[in-house]
Amino acid sequence: MAGEIKHVTRKKKLGSYPSISVIASITLALFAIGVFGALVIYSKELENTVKENIRIQVYLNRQLTTEERLKIEKQLASYPFLPKASEKPIQFISKEEAERQFVKETGEDFKKFLGENPLHDAYVLKVGEGYQSRESLAKIKANLEKIRGVFQVYYAENVIESINKNITQIGLALMGLVAVLLVIVVLLINNTLRLALFSQRFLIRSMQLVGAKRWFIQGPFLWRASLHGLLSGILASLFLAGLLSFATDRIEELKLIQNNDRLLLLMASLLILGIIVAVVSSYRAVSKYLKLSLDELY
Repeated sequence: MAGEIKHVTRKKKLGSYPSISVIASITLALFAIGVFGALVIYSKELENTVKENIRIQVYLNRQLTTEERLKIEKQLASYPFLPKASEKPIQFISKEEAERQFVKETGEDFKKFLGENPLHDAYVLKVGEGYQSRESLAKIKANLEKIRGVFQVYYAENVIESINKNITQIGLALMGLVAVLLVIVVLLINNTLRLALFSQRFLIRSMQLVGAKRWFIQGPFLWRASLHGLLSGILASLFLAGLLSFATDRIEELKLIQNNDRLLLLMASLLILGIIVAVVSSYRAVSKYLKLSLDELY
């Protein structure tokens, strides 16, 4: 009996099983979840960029003096909806500057037809994230219109409402897909390792029969699984980095919403996820074979 066990252990090393297929399966699974994770990051950055560019335009009466205009500016600066961390939350645009910008963009000089500049001096206000709902913007507009010297208050109401609605729906859809994909990835890796360890079930039983401790039998499998998970995470991260680099080269606008810190965190998460899922799946598979009877092993 002892001779047979030594022959088996020489023929099959404890913890060894087809590595290439296991690493390939885990890598593809991690890469898939990495792609969807990157989409979530890009969508979140797009949402932040859009929200940072929400503006309210406050047009002033033409007869205002410089002192009256500065008084209005001081009052505008006191409102809590202005983002505290933003640079220049209030921007003043004179009617002369607005005229130059209009002529530059359209190539038409309306002074030739009207004989005067019909535009108004204006303040452009940024809006903090907590005040970008439809109700909050309506209240802000109503309060600004009550200021003495204000001619008109304008913001793209329909556009902002549509953006908020669509971004929320897209974000929820992507988060749902990532959650479902994460479950699928865990099951896929778990089944892959269980199938790989199936060929080692008799070796596990042989070691158990000669009195090997549970931790002694599980150790090589868990160590090998951790290495496979780490290597798969590295490969998945490299593939993801290559895909993102290719995408940004083709679509330069992606660089505007690219958050490298979050992407690096995502890649680190792939490494950790690969190790944890591989180790846990191997532990469960080996524990299962340790509990099975000889008849059940067949």
